[in-house]
Amino acid sequence: MESILLKGPWVAGAGIADVGVRDGKIVLVGTAVAEDCYDRVIPAADCALIPGLVNCHGHAAMTLFRGIADDLPLMPWLEERIWPLEARLTADCVYWGSMLAIAEMIRGGTTTFTDMYFFEEQTARAAAETGIRAVLSRGLAAGPNFSKALAESRQLAEDWHGAAGGRITIQLGPHALYTCPPATLAPVLDLAAELGLALQIHLAETRGEVEESLTRYGKSPVAVLEEAGFFQLPVLAAHGVHISQEDIGILARRDVRVSHNPASNLKLGSGIAPVPDLLSQGVTVGLGTDGAASNNNLDMLLELRLAALIHKGIHNDPTLVPAAAALEMATSMGARALFLEDVGSIREGMKADLILVDLNKAHFSPRHNPEAAIAYAAHASDVALVMADGQILLEGGRLTTIDEERVIFEAQRCIRAIKG
Repeated sequence: MESILLKGPWVAGAGIADVGVRDGKIVLVGTAVAEDCYDRVIPAADCALIPGLVNCHGHAAMTLFRGIADDLPLMPWLEERIWPLEARLTADCVYWGSMLAIAEMIRGGTTTFTDMYFFEEQTARAAAETGIRAVLSRGLAAGPNFSKALAESRQLAEDWHGAAGGRITIQLGPHALYTCPPATLAPVLDLAAELGLALQIHLAETRGEVEESLTRYGKSPVAVLEEAGFFQLPVLAAHGVHISQEDIGILARRDVRVSHNPASNLKLGSGIAPVPDLLSQGVTVGLGTDGAASNNNLDMLLELRLAALIHKGIHNDPTLVPAAAALEMATSMGARALFLEDVGSIREGMKADLILVDLNKAHFSPRHNPEAAIAYAAHASDVALVMADGQILLEGGRLTTIDEERVIFEAQRCIRAIKG
């Protein structure tokens, strides 16, 4: 792997600096005394260097269903449109749908993504081949296939946890309380404890989900999971839209990490998570796109901007979720939400997951505050270079590890087969 010096960008948290990368790690943040000790020097004076974006929630292969079921609430969207299509998925389709998602994410500056889906070994294969970092779980739901799915989760962990030079992490993924009632969760918790894996789950995404829990259990979904011992293990909870102050107290006390997914929640009409309250109580909050079927893109810069704007609007308070906080949610706090300790910030010794944003654009001029400019004005097309684990994945508008034309062709072939 070549050593690289990024020369003179604005660096988040450090100002103008040189950043050196060797053996997949950041070895310098400061002034390079000897440029000739690097294999390559990349001029970056008109760029901002930020940590790679961390997508904390998604279903990668659902790129195949992009635009196929728009303008519907969550449960009709799932039950009437998505689940019947998913029943026809094949391993081949999940591979190509994941490749399509990874290509889109890399183009937008995402270097780490989270996934919960089926045929998850195919998503792991796609991540390993393309150089991106991934946190993966096989989706679990109660029913006749539950034992088989749990066995597949064990196999996924045995085959892929820590694979691809440590870029792939496996978690267990019970889908949600309404698809995995407490009795179903017990063997999941046992397996997670045995293998030392974290958990991810959809939580309090809709008002209907909460009402069903109150009717069935007399408690909120958060309280039910607390009683079931779910939060005794490391947990990433997706959405957290309809949670009370009592729920937030439980999440904070148990150090449950939350993925805020503003675009998907808005598009499905699910609501807006109480992110300012979560942050004020010390809950770790990352950002996620959810799947492309409910978003309809995987643009983390858009999620960052929405997260910085919507809470100001609904609370009539422009001081909420400032630019720096939103950028942190998309990078370092997002990494913490996934229990990743060596990515998400630009410091010596950290993994070299980095992106350059081209500031030499009209919408970034004049340059007063690059941090705020990225939060409020950046587009995916502004990403000039993407590096994960020290490997360049995008440069000069070209994906270096993906045959994008073939990926698009294969994805179109797959959805034609699924639709019949």
